[in-house]
Amino acid sequence: MYEYEFAKNRSADLIRQADDERRAREAVRLARAARREAEARGAEHESHSRRPHRHRFARAV
Repeated sequence: MYEYEFAKNRSADLIRQADDERRAREAVRLARAARREAEARGAEHESHSRRPHRHRFARAV
């Protein structure tokens, strides 16, 4: 009987650990998505600025 209870407890612990790891991965994925979205909004805003992206004249060698 002791082994059965031990196995049940171990199984419950492993399930809890897997759930915690799954939630941590989901949090990381959501944080990355939020960063990408914020970055895209920032790039979109800067894309309409008057600052040229390239130099106007070629560099003298």
